[in-house]
Amino acid sequence: MKKAGLLLKRTLPVMAGAAAAALLLAGCGSASVNQVNAAGGTSATPCGTVNVAMNAWVGYTANAAVYSYVAKNKLGCTVVQKDLNEQISWQGFASGEVDVVMENWGHADLAKQYITDQKVAVDDGPTGNEGHIGWYVPPWMAEKYPDILDGKNLNKYASLFATSESGGKGQVLDGDPAFVTNDEALVKNLNLDYKVVFSGSEAALIQSFRTAQQNKTPLLGYFYEPQWFLSEVPLKKVNLPAWTPGCDTDAEKVACDYPTYKLNKVVSKKFQDSGSPAAKLAKNFQWTNADQNSVATDIQGGMTPEAAAKKWVDAHQDAVKTWLS
Repeated sequence: MKKAGLLLKRTLPVMAGAAAAALLLAGCGSASVNQVNAAGGTSATPCGTVNVAMNAWVGYTANAAVYSYVAKNKLGCTVVQKDLNEQISWQGFASGEVDVVMENWGHADLAKQYITDQKVAVDDGPTGNEGHIGWYVPPWMAEKYPDILDGKNLNKYASLFATSESGGKGQVLDGDPAFVTNDEALVKNLNLDYKVVFSGSEAALIQSFRTAQQNKTPLLGYFYEPQWFLSEVPLKKVNLPAWTPGCDTDAEKVACDYPTYKLNKVVSKKFQDSGSPAAKLAKNFQWTNADQNSVATDIQGGMTPEAAAKKWVDAHQDAVKTWLS
């Protein structure tokens, strides 16, 4: 779903965490690499092998699953999916180990390093998804304490959010430390009596919110859209000082809310110039938040990423034809 200036990005009890891990293994391959054998193909140009980075949130898995399914079954590509965090994925552009990142959330520092300076990667255009990051509370809290949605009132409620891990302060629960997040800077620069605690994964974050809503326990946490879980529990966003251009340029001084992210794809320059039909597919790939959430919901519900991708592709043949044209 990201680090200072551009914040790091989003990433549950143990059973939920294990389920999510199994999910990602199913979608992204065992260990660090999952090779998918090419089958059939419609392009006159041989596709060859496509190395797809797999970042650890289900929305990303949905994007990559659909791209991989179409590349494999429509273009005859051999798709290799590699489980990597966001930052490591970009290193793969320089080493030649990564061809495609299917959902990028900003990362101006990495774009400068690998696109502008090293020229080993290129912005491959929008995914069509619009990303939002912020601080959220479960619906029951917004109903009982409606003024909590104004960030100016957070210190008033700090004691409600105190946990054994927050050292007497209110807790802001984040996900994976590799996710885009400005939260520690926000706590400091907004003079909030809170401490950021990392749950460790998207799955842990989701389960924490689910439990907080079910048990009516207080929780303030980092979350983001697009995200399938919001159809199950419609979390309510806390309004921090509005984002304005440049307010998050200095990672140490961030005191504003997150921007709206126009999510994009990033590919290696070598891949873009290869003539592979899979490069054209990546360029043309676009869909909506609702599309991503539908595939992610199916994956979360127990379908394999490939099966969920097939279901979506079968129901959206016109969109796929546009990607391939």
